Amino acid sequence: MEITIGVTGMTCEHCVKAVTEELMGIEDVRNVDVELREGLPSPVTITSTRELAPLEIESAVDEAGYVVV
Repeated sequence: MEITIGVTGMTCEHCVKAVTEELMGIEDVRNVDVELREGLPSPVTITSTRELAPLEIESAVDEAGYVVV
């Protein structure tokens, strides 16, 4: 399964790494691809072997210090 979300607040590769690491920590997530867009929500595509609950995704992104929009 693949889902794309928007994440605000990311400005650099360190931000991308933090979000990627938290999302990869969700069970069954296989890949995370981030398209960094400064000043705009950045599209984040998550590939997993099951449907992810929105709360799982939001919690992981929040743990990294960013916000799902």
